[in-house]
Amino acid sequence: MSDNNNNNQRPAQLQMELKPEIASGVYSNLALISHSHSDFVLDFARILPGMPKPEVCSRVILAPEHAKRLLAALQENIMKYEHEFGKIEIPNQPQRTIAPFGTGKGEA
Repeated sequence: MSDNNNNNQRPAQLQMELKPEIASGVYSNLALISHSHSDFVLDFARILPGMPKPEVCSRVILAPEHAKRLLAALQENIMKYEHEFGKIEIPNQPQRTIAPFGTGKGEA
């Protein structure tokens, strides 16, 4: 019997390179999200006093499966953040639902 049982193998660790010009990050206070049948496009922008219009500073294009993984990772990290630091309050913003047409009250 061989020791090559897949149940005993550990997943390989991903080695990532982070270049200095990327490591400093990009400030964004606005995100625009669009999609097609094959891609999600996330445009990160910033709007600051004195700027005539928002400036897109970064664009990330994701396959739908990766967009859903990103959503799950963000939800998990927000939950951990709020557990450690308290609830994130967003002032003057009505509560949103996932439903695309509001509260689901049917009208004819």
